[in-house]
Amino acid sequence: MSEENLTVHIKYRDVEQTFIGNVNDVWISVNKFFSQMIPSFDMAHKVLLTADLPKLIEDSKDVIALAPEGPELLISKRRLTDSEILQLYLLAAYMGYKLGHLNKDSMSKKELQTRLGKTSKITSTRLGELCREGTAIKTEEDNYKITTIGIKRLQEEVLSKIREKIQV
Repeated sequence: MSEENLTVHIKYRDVEQTFIGNVNDVWISVNKFFSQMIPSFDMAHKVLLTADLPKLIEDSKDVIALAPEGPELLISKRRLTDSEILQLYLLAAYMGYKLGHLNKDSMSKKELQTRLGKTSKITSTRLGELCREGTAIKTEEDNYKITTIGIKRLQEEVLSKIREKIQV
């Protein structure tokens, strides 16, 4: 009597593994996979910086919006710093792209200058500061986009300050 092979396919996050063999060999391999790989993935996941889009939408729902014309601020710019305004527009571009509403997650310097309502020099200076802080980066297409750490800082530090300003 011949022993039939067992096939087990496991997919966990971005890793897929297929085990083929006799029942005992596959059982040992599957257990080894779970005992070695899953704790490693869980540890790595703890240090990976990612943006939680649903929470981000909730946190910024009364501050930014996506209009057919592009990202918009729902609050007066008069109470915000130039850097806060630029960060909010870049955040809205990121969210619009992730939600499938925009074709890109970045904005050109000219678009940002128009939204900011300031000179090219002021816009360039503020964008340079955001890039040096790691909040934004310049893309290969000479556009600007918010970084993941920029999103985290904006979410944890800047949005609460903005909310305080608009409630005064």
